[in-house]
Amino acid sequence: MKESFIIGDTMETLKIRIKRRLEVYLELDIDGIRKLVLNLLLKLKKVTVDILYKEINKKFRVSYSAVASTLGYIHSKLGILHVFKESYKTPTVYSLKEEYVDMINNALIKKVPVS
Repeated sequence: MKESFIIGDTMETLKIRIKRRLEVYLELDIDGIRKLVLNLLLKLKKVTVDILYKEINKKFRVSYSAVASTLGYIHSKLGILHVFKESYKTPTVYSLKEEYVDMINNALIKKVPVS
């Protein structure tokens, strides 16, 4: 019984840390690319670097490696992405972890104070 409490408490702490990291990530978004990336992830559900690169370049001019770096950062530092690679020959597919979709939606609609 105590174990489930500890695990549940740890999970809540993790969500709070991820929420704060997400807020800071968006606060530092000076040109809107980060917000666009998260909106595209919400809209498209599953993306590869190539798909995201093509979508972002409809509004911004960014390099392929910058898109790959952004996805890598979101995956490793924010921890909100699920990554799947069927084999070494196929591209890596990124999708949002379902438990963070509401958190991301809320962060995107939240007004960020201008400093």
